Amino acid sequence: MAETINLLLSSTLETLYMVFASVFIASILGIPLGVLLMVTDKGQILQNEILNKILSSIVNIFRSIPFVILLIILIPFTRFLVGKSIGTTAAIVPLSIAAIPFLGRLVETALREVNSGVIEAAQAMGASYMQIILKVLIPEALPSIISGITITAINLIGYSAMAGVIGGGGLGDLAVRYGYQRFMLDIMLYTVAILVLMVQLIQMIGDRIVKQISKYR
Repeated sequence: MAETINLLLSSTLETLYMVFASVFIASILGIPLGVLLMVTDKGQILQNEILNKILSSIVNIFRSIPFVILLIILIPFTRFLVGKSIGTTAAIVPLSIAAIPFLGRLVETALREVNSGVIEAAQAMGASYMQIILKVLIPEALPSIISGITITAINLIGYSAMAGVIGGGGLGDLAVRYGYQRFMLDIMLYTVAILVLMVQLIQMIGDRIVKQISKYR
């Protein structure tokens, strides 16, 4: 039993490491991507149809590739970045690349919900484009952006389990090596229960943050 607990604990920590590292990277790159997708669209403050179409096409391409296939396609790139193609650190590369366009679209959608009158008022007051983005768009859309990050984190939990199937470590790897290959049904059930609990906790924390932000706006 002690060995089982140790396996579950180490695998859970590996999954958390993969998910939160990927969410961090996706937030750093995905939020600016979502901002660019929104502000360069037709009729927006930095309208640039060519740039918008290029970015939108790239996002659509990466979002249309199933994650398991993306894992395989990115093996050379992953090996180039981290020196290996398997393991928890290596899994962060495809997880992040899958999450960036996903979060980018969610951020774009959140920014589109901002009342255009607020943007026009900022422009009338002489605000620069950067001021409009940083002091109007993002603050107004922040609750929805946080919700988008929460959804992304939950999706990455599922993706991390898939990464485990091909040696990415974490709970997915544990479920395959012990639950499936060694017919240890208890390990399989434990991993599923931990994944469900992880999703519930992340959703609860995300909802709490959104409520707090909305309360003090």
